[in-house]
Amino acid sequence: MKTYKIAISVLLLIAGLFSLAAFRTSKKTNTSYTGNGFALIELFTSEGCSSCLPADELVARVQKETKDKPVYILAYHVDYWNNLGWKDQFSSAVFSQRQRQYAAWLNAEVYTPQIVVNGKREFVGSEDGTLHNAIQTGLQKTDNNSLTFSNIRIDHSELNVQYQTRGGNALLIAFVLKSASTQVKHGENGGRTLSHINIVKSLNAITLHQPNGNASLHLPEGYNPQTWDIIGFVQNTSTGEVLSAQRITAQGV
Repeated sequence: MKTYKIAISVLLLIAGLFSLAAFRTSKKTNTSYTGNGFALIELFTSEGCSSCLPADELVARVQKETKDKPVYILAYHVDYWNNLGWKDQFSSAVFSQRQRQYAAWLNAEVYTPQIVVNGKREFVGSEDGTLHNAIQTGLQKTDNNSLTFSNIRIDHSELNVQYQTRGGNALLIAFVLKSASTQVKHGENGGRTLSHINIVKSLNAITLHQPNGNASLHLPEGYNPQTWDIIGFVQNTSTGEVLSAQRITAQGV
């Protein structure tokens, strides 16, 4: 009887291992992206949040996987963690407000880490498979031609650009620091060195009274075209949907 019970236990253990292997295989994500659309990934994160580390690592991997695709990552550091042991040097109340606006648009909660893709879908920022599926959905849109930029120039401390849009009632332009690291001394991540990508340092909103126009924006302190990106996108401020997104490549004088 004991031998019989041991045999059954071994079989159950083997079955469990096969099930676990199958589960892990099913969790592998497809990174072969296709389509003519786009994906704007907006991550709400904080250096004071230990749960945000996997999300930061995930978007860094996604950036490498999609480097030749119209996939744009914006990391907003919120400020509501700042009174919990560590003040995030990249945080801003403006970004916390943008997250609250998404909560209203999408009837969602406010939490970190949180990702919103194309202004239409939100989920926990560390959900690998969900993010990859959302990117593929975005890329399979019909096109990404609702926004174009021309005559892009940096004159001393300002960005000057002409734009043309279709749909949407707001043009947003984000100045993004490509990478940075911080040695966190206190809070949930105390003692760790955190690496960040695509940190939004400035977000500028232009109300679209007509489809064509010119924008002149002050460059953030420390701006360097070698280490920064500029991302523009058109949004419907009634629903939150992002209709198009493009990288702005500027020449300086």
